[in-house]
Amino acid sequence: MKIAITGATGFVGRRLVERLQTEGHELRILSQRPTVAQQLTGCQVFDAADQASWLAAVEGADAVINLAGEPIAEQRWTPAQKQRLKDSRVQTTRALVSAIAAAQQKPAVLVSASAIGYYGTSETAQFSEDSPAGQDYLAEICQAWEQESQVVTASGTRLVTLRIGIVVGPGGAIGKMLGPFKLFAGGPIGSGQQWVSWIQREDLVSLILEAIANPSYQGTYNATAPQPVRMVELSRILGEVLQRPSWLPVPGFALEALLGEGALLVLEGQQVLPKRLETSGFQFHYPDLKSALQQFLP
Repeated sequence: MKIAITGATGFVGRRLVERLQTEGHELRILSQRPTVAQQLTGCQVFDAADQASWLAAVEGADAVINLAGEPIAEQRWTPAQKQRLKDSRVQTTRALVSAIAAAQQKPAVLVSASAIGYYGTSETAQFSEDSPAGQDYLAEICQAWEQESQVVTASGTRLVTLRIGIVVGPGGAIGKMLGPFKLFAGGPIGSGQQWVSWIQREDLVSLILEAIANPSYQGTYNATAPQPVRMVELSRILGEVLQRPSWLPVPGFALEALLGEGALLVLEGQQVLPKRLETSGFQFHYPDLKSALQQFLP
């Protein structure tokens, strides 16, 4: 298949590209950093700063995968950073959907990322795909992001929206927790009672591939494993896998000092269940957190 991808140099995108290359697909990478993307992927790269490149990348493609977006929790949420978080998702999706609309030979499917931040945060509620949107800033971003992708259905392209949880793998959010644990200083963040809804990176990549190949996939899916955990349980399991103690908590104010408003995503969390994936029969290779961690940790 000919597949166009945004976000190919990110934590999920890099592994997705490797899997697609192994399967022999022809990849077209749209990137704001074309030189870096070329070095990392070795694929045909289109400069996302050039408006004509968007149409060239999607014209004749069988599928499009949209993973672009500024990392959520790597910088303090200043007003400027909050705008970058939104623009990197909404404007990219708008450009991609506009290119698909202009293409003579349109892709059959667009798989577009969103996030479980759509639902807001709660220590008590459970969220499925039918749950309403939250009221915080990340929920606002996710709603605008998804609204842009919905436009593609007018072009006759099948749309699959994945509301992605915390991605577990060799890097990402979990990777940032490994350092303190390896120094015997690991523990839960904040109260420890907040929910962590997660998915193993290999399962997420498999889900994206299934969404491309299986025409029955359509609409919105929670891309989370069926067994969310509270932060204290995540820390216990991580300590067990690493054979390190997990009792030293990270106070919430320390994270707030680092990330500002963005810290609430980690300190409050949400319990998100993959109801539609379970109904569809999707097979998680890593349904529990221990096996998900053991896949990449010694």
